[in-house]
Amino acid sequence: MTELQEVFAKDGLLADVIDGYLPREAQLEMAQSIFSAIQSKSNLIAEAGTGTGKTFAYLVPAILSGKKTIVSTGTKNLQDQLFAKDLPIIKQALAKLPFKAALLKGRSNYLCTYRLDASLKNSFGYSKEDAQALAQIKTWSKQTRVGDITEVSDIRENEAIWSFATSTVDNCLGQECPDFSDCFLLKARKKAQDADLVVVNHHLLCADWSIRETGFGELLPSVEVIVLDEAHQLAETASGFLGINLGAKQLNDLATDSITEFLDEAKDMPDLRQAAEDVQYEVKNVRMAFGMELKRGEWQDIEQNPKLISAIKTLHEQLQRLTDQLEMASVRSKGLEACFERCETYEAQLDSLLNDRQGEWIKWYEIHSKSFTLSRTPLDIAKEFKSFMQQHLASWIFTSATLSVASDFKHFADMLGLQDAQKQSWLSPFDYPEQSLFYHPKGLPKPAEADFTDKIIEFVIPVLQASQGRAFFLFTSHRALQRAADILQDRVDYPLLVQGSKSKAVLLDDFKQKGDAVLLATASFWEGVDVRGDALSCVIIDKLPFSSPGDPVLKARLNAIEQKGGNPFFQYQLPTAVIALRQGVGRLIRDVQDRGVLMVCDPRLLKRAYGQIFLDSLPDMRRTRDIAEVEAFFKKEQA
Repeated sequence: MTELQEVFAKDGLLADVIDGYLPREAQLEMAQSIFSAIQSKSNLIAEAGTGTGKTFAYLVPAILSGKKTIVSTGTKNLQDQLFAKDLPIIKQALAKLPFKAALLKGRSNYLCTYRLDASLKNSFGYSKEDAQALAQIKTWSKQTRVGDITEVSDIRENEAIWSFATSTVDNCLGQECPDFSDCFLLKARKKAQDADLVVVNHHLLCADWSIRETGFGELLPSVEVIVLDEAHQLAETASGFLGINLGAKQLNDLATDSITEFLDEAKDMPDLRQAAEDVQYEVKNVRMAFGMELKRGEWQDIEQNPKLISAIKTLHEQLQRLTDQLEMASVRSKGLEACFERCETYEAQLDSLLNDRQGEWIKWYEIHSKSFTLSRTPLDIAKEFKSFMQQHLASWIFTSATLSVASDFKHFADMLGLQDAQKQSWLSPFDYPEQSLFYHPKGLPKPAEADFTDKIIEFVIPVLQASQGRAFFLFTSHRALQRAADILQDRVDYPLLVQGSKSKAVLLDDFKQKGDAVLLATASFWEGVDVRGDALSCVIIDKLPFSSPGDPVLKARLNAIEQKGGNPFFQYQLPTAVIALRQGVGRLIRDVQDRGVLMVCDPRLLKRAYGQIFLDSLPDMRRTRDIAEVEAFFKKEQA
């Protein structure tokens, strides 16, 4: 504990390397609690309000413990920030205690030189833009040392072209690959195995848990500390990996790879190419049978639609045909063998979606503009996650700014089966009564009203005028966002930035640079976004963020709670919405110098009994229902 005080003290080791460093009591207390949990090999749920400095509060004790540690973050962006910004500062501060740190991402984040060369060699069907992108990737491949695709700034990570230059578990040739010794993924894994602290993300952690084949699993047996940052996201991420997600893209990629291998190794087997092309044809048929509406729906929609269920069964038959052809060809090359194994897996997954009647799974579908996904998700992951923790007897530290509901951790603990974990919470060090104002006007319309968005705009415009733009306007639906964008276009004099018009990163940069913009956004901007200073001085939220009751996964989980005699609203919907609201509110005050107004336009805050639970979960802001106080707040700032 003395070591921790030496690091976090006013004249301590962090003060030596950070200009203007100020000690925070909550940060030291959190670090001490985490150090104690590590030493006693126990599990800890640690909630720390915005500004506590939780990243240093878990990194420092983990490093001082001398134990092999994995830190898992909510997103790849946070992962990069932690590795590139936070760890170098700590390395400098703890110069007398050298340690090795490594960054490890999922395989799709690393260049696969074999796949890239194969794609360039078989360059049929590429557009001019794709061909240029592949050529650019080839040039970069000769210069990169780590093969992380984020280094190519001109090609976004989510561009489809990357699938031709990266590998998946399904198409990786493993030790049979001619480029195996130079594999970037392999090098990253080797560094991770040799490191004292490894930074991963929840997707990688959950992928290993569910399929046991990320190579990351080789690390876990030796790990003594596992820190899960942004832990409130973990249950949702895990649910996606523990089920089945079979989509048009996977099936089309399989067919394309099968044709590529056919051209290289099996031109004397025309039935193989025909079977692959038939799969592509049937994938299109299934998408057409789903119709034009883009939505998520229950599996019974499929079963009640004769045309659709027939199309999916025909696709299943074609997958079986392709499996048979690939099995015969699999002896020809490692590539054909890998295609056979993929096809066999997809065929089995589709078979289980069509025929599995067990009750512990939720079966559903999602329709995209040009594709579809068929999914099977577990009803409950608590039992599975508890088992996963028991297999890896490390100290598990779960941390986030939003893990409790009105100071109660029951919802988070129940989701992951953490009833036996210690639970602690530290308030934000920010002076919310002085730095912020919570505005909830009188006379707001009911959220169910058809013209709700039109009506709340009349309450919002005076706030935007008082704040001189500088606002996030956050919505619970894309429809409401678009409606608000249409109305505000001619009603405000400040730059209007609308989610979807540009990438998230570009929108954020624009927002910061303009200094007086109004950003309209939905879910992805409610969390993980950090704008400090005057550029963001107002956060407006249209409705309490309850999930859509029509969502098939949510609907099934609510029904399961009801069947067990529980109350779905209070056990699931309400706590989930409270945590989401806390995340949205958390965008407002990010620094001790920040000042701002929070506006929530949902009258249920005061007109429903459960509204008090939301209010009890928010920071201790001064509250008002008078627009004059909002105007006075901003005038004080300008004085």
